[in-house]
Amino acid sequence: MHAFLALLRKDLILHFSNRRAVLMSIAAPILIAAFFGSLFGGSGNKPAHVPVAITDLDRSALSQKLVAALRADPSLALSELPADEAQAQVRAGKLRAAIELPAGFAAQAGRAMFGGQHKPEVGLVYDPSQAMALPLVRGLLTQHAMALVAQQTFGANSPVLKDARSEVAADTQMPAAQRQDLLQMFDSISRVQAQTATPSASAPTSAASAASAALTGPSFSPPFSTRETEASARPELHYNSYAHSFAGMGVQFILMMGVDIGVGLLLLRRQGLWLRLRAAPLSRATLLGSRMASCALIALLVFAAIYAVAMAAFGVRVEGSWLGFVAVLLAFSALTSSFGLLIAALGKTPEATRGLAILATLLMVMLGGAWVPSFIFPEWLQTLSMFVPTRWAVDGLDAMTWRAQGLQSALLPVAVMLGFTLLFAALALARFKWEE
Repeated sequence: MHAFLALLRKDLILHFSNRRAVLMSIAAPILIAAFFGSLFGGSGNKPAHVPVAITDLDRSALSQKLVAALRADPSLALSELPADEAQAQVRAGKLRAAIELPAGFAAQAGRAMFGGQHKPEVGLVYDPSQAMALPLVRGLLTQHAMALVAQQTFGANSPVLKDARSEVAADTQMPAAQRQDLLQMFDSISRVQAQTATPSASAPTSAASAASAALTGPSFSPPFSTRETEASARPELHYNSYAHSFAGMGVQFILMMGVDIGVGLLLLRRQGLWLRLRAAPLSRATLLGSRMASCALIALLVFAAIYAVAMAAFGVRVEGSWLGFVAVLLAFSALTSSFGLLIAALGKTPEATRGLAILATLLMVMLGGAWVPSFIFPEWLQTLSMFVPTRWAVDGLDAMTWRAQGLQSALLPVAVMLGFTLLFAALALARFKWEE
């Protein structure tokens, strides 16, 4: 029993003597849990500034008010664009959805609230990889449209009510009870409107009665229908969710492989093998250059194997530019090698360095939108994610696979990743300890 306790005491002392490793083992789950808790908690946080475009083909007073209401909503970042440009930006992943208000929207929407047969059809083109944004956009559009159409319809001297009452009275297909309820509601609203010119003490009561009749009588329907379409470069293409998931998980685990290679360099120091390599007639550029080249080559081969399985078993296809796809893989492989070298340059012990590097990798992957859609991030975090290299890697791979974008869509992600590669390599060489 004494030997057992002695061994137990030895293991505990060795573990807790490395304070940085202990700190990271505690900090990592706390930070990741706090990140997800802030996104999905019940504190009332809502998605902010979801990028959406709208095309107003009606150009009526009602449609302009609807555009203004959507622009003022804090959940949306609305821009007015021509239909073709808006849809192209949704296909490229720059917007979550594009709304198209048809010509005649205002003329038809008021009558459509009362169950009319001719509802204006609003077009909704959405990014299928961010489909969580679709219910949000649809709900906000319905909310603001209902409020504005009701305001226009029930306002004083509104011709819509008179025309709608005539249509209801002549509609023989409508159930008699529903038709009678609607006619009574129209008459109540007309009386209230007539009283607004000569306010009296009984006016609030009459207004309340009319409102009650409107709410408890026949049910209203949204004043429009929607035509929802997935954003696709070609009509025959459909979103393959495996394409995005393989991009995100491939980026994550290849970066972790880079962490292992960086930690392996620290182990070489601990085991004294680095001294032997330094004693050999090899230049510093040869020592570190070979290390970076081998890491980049391994990363490229692993990523190629991952996508080979994705294509063979899960139907993932490079629908865009093959040249752009290869360029993105090469740029990310180079990024991984410089990231591994930076870890080796900044780390002290393998244990502490591994924990810190894995935490940094997980945070980069989460901010890159590989786990959760970036539009549910707070606004400041959405901006911050643009400075994370994993965001550009995932976006570049998405663009070349299911988004079916051309070579030009790969140029910016490749350039950004190469820029991070140079930055990481410069920092690593400046901080690398050549002597033991």
